[in-house]
Amino acid sequence: MKLKIPNILTIGRIIIVPIFVFTFFLPGLFGDLIPFFLFVLASFTDYLDGVLARLFKEESKLGEMLDPIADKILVAAALILLVMNGTIKNYEVIAAIIILTREILISGLREFLAKVSISMPSSGLSKLKTFIQMTSIAILLTGESGNKIFNFEDYNAQTIGIILLWLSSFLTLYTGYDYLAKGIDHALNEDKKN
Repeated sequence: MKLKIPNILTIGRIIIVPIFVFTFFLPGLFGDLIPFFLFVLASFTDYLDGVLARLFKEESKLGEMLDPIADKILVAAALILLVMNGTIKNYEVIAAIIILTREILISGLREFLAKVSISMPSSGLSKLKTFIQMTSIAILLTGESGNKIFNFEDYNAQTIGIILLWLSSFLTLYTGYDYLAKGIDHALNEDKKN
């Protein structure tokens, strides 16, 4: 079976995750920079595989199945590692839980709606949420080196990362509720028919 370029990028993103996890534990500057670059690379391939699939009309069932899986394991791995090392701590963990819960919820909804041939495309707001979420995680991954990489003038890079994480969690709640309402509405309508 010949794989299409978008699918190769998606599979590459899945392969990056264990390497990303391993490099997270490297000491010092390497442990800050390498996971950051791997995460940014993986996030970019997420954007790129979608663009290429639409541009060259190479959408496939394999890509449709693997793309959300790749996204979720990348985000889940990064958030778990950031909580584990204390970058995300105390009440900030709530923002990470909201993001992970929404990912699980939307996966379940998409699976349910796919059975009745109803697609649930991403909204513009959902894409904005993803961009802010990936940006926040990327900034947080830079650790102590963040202030050298990003020059936010009077603001600490980690503080900016946490603010963006909370912003993405609020957008997550809003977009997740919208998807959930559509899913429940469809399920109730199906129950009425039976």
